[in-house]
Amino acid sequence: MERLSTPRHEPVMPAEVVTMLQATRGGVFVDCTVGVGGHSCALLEAGADRLVAFDRDAEALQVATDALRNWGERVEFVHADFRTFDATLDALGIVGIDGAMADLGMSSAQLAGAGRGFSFRRDEPLDMRMDRSTGLTAAEMLDQVDESELADVIYRFGEDRHARRIARVLVATRNRVPVNTTAQLADAVRRAVPRRGYQRIDPATRTFQALRIWVNRELDALDVWLLAVCRRLNAGARLAVITFHSLEDRIVKHTFRNLEREGDITIKVLTRRPLRPSPGEVSRNPRARSAKLRVAERLA
Repeated sequence: MERLSTPRHEPVMPAEVVTMLQATRGGVFVDCTVGVGGHSCALLEAGADRLVAFDRDAEALQVATDALRNWGERVEFVHADFRTFDATLDALGIVGIDGAMADLGMSSAQLAGAGRGFSFRRDEPLDMRMDRSTGLTAAEMLDQVDESELADVIYRFGEDRHARRIARVLVATRNRVPVNTTAQLADAVRRAVPRRGYQRIDPATRTFQALRIWVNRELDALDVWLLAVCRRLNAGARLAVITFHSLEDRIVKHTFRNLEREGDITIKVLTRRPLRPSPGEVSRNPRARSAKLRVAERLA
């Protein structure tokens, strides 16, 4: 298995996560997206007694295993999608937990990992799977999807108003030659999007985001998972979720509010407005720029 390259990775809002989860009280915590281990390390250093670390990206999980090896048996690693949360905790014999978190963004190591296909900044195979042991690649899915569905994917997950034009060009391109690389995909999107003056982001950015979400089913059952975690929380325990785009944030915001108003458990939303990284953190870690942290607490 190819190992992820490991450029310096700084977890987003680690102090805020530790404070909001009250990790100094100790107990059992779950990092549902361990990545390369930054948030988990902060929770353990603050006082977490036991930590369960999920990630469906096997390469990232191996990096996290190395990074957290000094914590020994206090950490249990799980190669699985965080939506297996209930079944995994049942298998581990864990009934209630004292805190949980998820950072739903891509790590710098994933973006930098050779051959992953997440970024158009270099030409490589168009894979985009977070778990490369299962499922179809982005190239394979692009080869099979019809134009109408592809346009819907780009509009829904990329929020790109040029979605139909992009889908039309991509289908015309694949009819001539398979779209198998990041460069082919990015070039096709750029041809499809009209250029008028200064553009703040590359025209391919939203399509890459949309296809990544589609390939990995990133939004599927996110609300179900949020409910499952809240039900596992002990009284006074909290769930913290970091999102990086409006689609995820909207689901987290509305699910928390619905649980607070109508759920069969008593939940209090602690972040009426999401916490945002400080200007100093954004300057130090540009990846944090679009991050939003929302937190809910189980009262009973």
